[in-house]
Amino acid sequence: MESAASRLAAVRANIERMCKPSRRKPEDITLIAVSKTHPVETIEPLLEAGQRVFGENRVQEAQEKWPALSEAYPDVELHLIGQLQSNKAEDAVELFDYIHSLDRPSLLKALAKAMDKSGKSVPCFVQVNIGDEDQKGGCAIAELPDFLAKVRAADIPIAGLMCIPPADIEPAPFFALLYKLAEDNGIEGLSMGMSGDYETAVQLGATHIRVGTALFGPRQKTAP
Repeated sequence: MESAASRLAAVRANIERMCKPSRRKPEDITLIAVSKTHPVETIEPLLEAGQRVFGENRVQEAQEKWPALSEAYPDVELHLIGQLQSNKAEDAVELFDYIHSLDRPSLLKALAKAMDKSGKSVPCFVQVNIGDEDQKGGCAIAELPDFLAKVRAADIPIAGLMCIPPADIEPAPFFALLYKLAEDNGIEGLSMGMSGDYETAVQLGATHIRVGTALFGPRQKTAP
């Protein structure tokens, strides 16, 4: 079995390779290790190998795993990459350094209130429903300029735009569209690309990639 250190080195090498044609710098791309569903004992080897940026999907799961890990590794940066319920806004602001799923006015209101109460300002990526899929979260493309104006008016720092392209379709056009939307709206950050397509995302301007399987290996099958 590959070690965590070798998997991490391979992903970083791929990032560097994909940066060369577009003359990008690998250090300008943040690699987020998606640790959702992975227990502490599988996260620690990546921490020991030097990875410091991690992503979780659920507030409750992160609350169970990360306080102790963050105490042992105080320079860890934690990103919430999954959908966020408005009633979990306070917990999310307390625990996370970045939020990738700001996508609707009700959540905007809850996060603004939570940040004001805590005195902590958490940069947020605005999630865009890039494939216009009913089952996915994200702000509709047509509503994006108006929603971004509301985020700015609420004094929430905008880290960038985020998307999850439709499954089983070539992702490049969706990444290119997100890049254009960011450019049109004066935004630099782009959270896009996962284990199966992060190399394409890097080519098309991603600043943050969310990689799970390529770093942690295939998920362990549980016994029936």
